[in-house]
Amino acid sequence: MDTTPSTPAPAPQATQSPAEASPRPARGGRSGLVMPLLLAAISVFLLVGAATLDAVGTEFPGPRFLPVILAVVGLVLAAILAVGAIRHPEPSVDPTTGAARPRTDLVALAWVGGGFLAFALLLTYLGWILAGALLFWCTSHGFGSRRPGFDVLLGLFLASAVYLIFGTGLGLVLPTGFLGMLGGGA
Repeated sequence: MDTTPSTPAPAPQATQSPAEASPRPARGGRSGLVMPLLLAAISVFLLVGAATLDAVGTEFPGPRFLPVILAVVGLVLAAILAVGAIRHPEPSVDPTTGAARPRTDLVALAWVGGGFLAFALLLTYLGWILAGALLFWCTSHGFGSRRPGFDVLLGLFLASAVYLIFGTGLGLVLPTGFLGMLGGGA
């Protein structure tokens, strides 16, 4: 018989997956509510503008029709985005790398904001089609598209379609810019 004191065998340790071993990433703030609030503010601005528009004696659909539709759609989308941001906020830490996520992509914001500013400043000179294509290109670039040629062509197509719909279908006159002057238009 062996008289040496026996040491108990080590207890088997439970293995943990990396997800269980690290604490759950902290949830981010409510920065996801910025876009729904901005969209709601623009929609309310459209509603107020449509309500105060002097449109006495105009036939249906009239100049108030499209702004009201856009405002209602904007408010519905803002509500959907807000509910999504509240129910599923972005984590402030990337769960795969553990690195902190940036709260706002300032470069993307600059591309989109700069596109809107350029559109507003150049609309009279470039006309609806070219200014709209520029706006589309800046926005798509800001959202991460890396196909500038395709984006320009798609922007030209969409701006031309809107120009035809508003000009032919609704009888509205959109700015033609220098292209209209070259073609003899106003």
